[in-house]
Amino acid sequence: MTTNALARPHSHGAGAEAPPKTKSQLLRSFDVADFPALNGREEDWRFTPLRRLRHLHDGEWSPAAASPRHEYGDLPEGVTVTTVGKDDARIGSVLTPFDRVSAQAFTGASEALVVSVARNAAVATPVVVRVVGQGAEGVAFGHTFLEIGESAEVTIVLDHTGSVTLADNVEIAVGANAKVTLISVADWSGDAVQVQHQKARLARDASLNHISVSLGGDLVRQYVSAEYTGPNASFEAAGVYFADTGQHLEHRLLVDHGVPDCRSDVNYRGALQGDGAHAVWVGDVLIQDVATGTETYEINRNLVLTEGARADSVPNLEIETGEIVSAGHASATGRFDDEQLFYLQSRGITEDEARRLVVRGFFAELLNKIPVADLRDRLLATIEERLSRAGA
Repeated sequence: MTTNALARPHSHGAGAEAPPKTKSQLLRSFDVADFPALNGREEDWRFTPLRRLRHLHDGEWSPAAASPRHEYGDLPEGVTVTTVGKDDARIGSVLTPFDRVSAQAFTGASEALVVSVARNAAVATPVVVRVVGQGAEGVAFGHTFLEIGESAEVTIVLDHTGSVTLADNVEIAVGANAKVTLISVADWSGDAVQVQHQKARLARDASLNHISVSLGGDLVRQYVSAEYTGPNASFEAAGVYFADTGQHLEHRLLVDHGVPDCRSDVNYRGALQGDGAHAVWVGDVLIQDVATGTETYEINRNLVLTEGARADSVPNLEIETGEIVSAGHASATGRFDDEQLFYLQSRGITEDEARRLVVRGFFAELLNKIPVADLRDRLLATIEERLSRAGA
């Protein structure tokens, strides 16, 4: 099954059409064969080391002996978790893949985990779903559907741990007037590889606060995309990542403003240390010609702690109408602020402790957005352990 935003025909090889002019014209398809084989020169893949994807991108993979298991314990009132087949009408209703690995994940997943929050439910207890890897040998595929009913309020945590080679898709359907906080944590073991696409669709007056934290894994690439189906909806995306020696952590976003009077705010921060540590952030915001009254801003900041680490940061805005409230973007990558260090040291704080304080302060604003205290404390402890180990 193939769809395309502008119903444009597509072909491959000699005589192929020119690349799409805007993100809204990307090929969208559930069929892996509709996407050409990747060679690493594509704009959306030029930062990703394909040789480390364990054949997720070329179809030459072997299946894993066991897929990641899901753990979620007792569920609060108004929340259900079920497993459904791919023939369930909800699956694929929000997310149509626009890259080869996402299409492979859709094809390869035999079932989907559905988390449903009832209409008007005010869920006081966070809903925690743990995705636990069972080994990095062989490839696993996954699919998750988050269904939030009209006027519901809920916090959902997707906590990824263990060892794995995984390509998966997450669909997020946010009903009218619903208020959702979604925390997605990649705290994998050091040998894990994950390529994930999360797609959110927001109805009128809906609010989604999306928080992404990436700390573990050998290679983690997450694509978050969002679109609106009604006015006065709000999408806030915050991200924290810490790339250590040899790690590749890549975050890509596409916020598609296709209706009037909606808002988006993107704020990602990353730290890097160690030889070969590589962080990539690419933020795309599209304001279509019908999206009058849009308010949007995106910013990415990176703190490079040692020699040998590299950060790539690419913010993009596509604006097709002048009738907007505001639109802007910013990006900054740098090392420690010597003035900050001097100020702290002049008050009797050692250089090592001063550096740790700077990094804590760099992340504090975004980590404090996590409303789950024990999770927040765990992530802070992981960051502290890395800083202590490196003597930062």
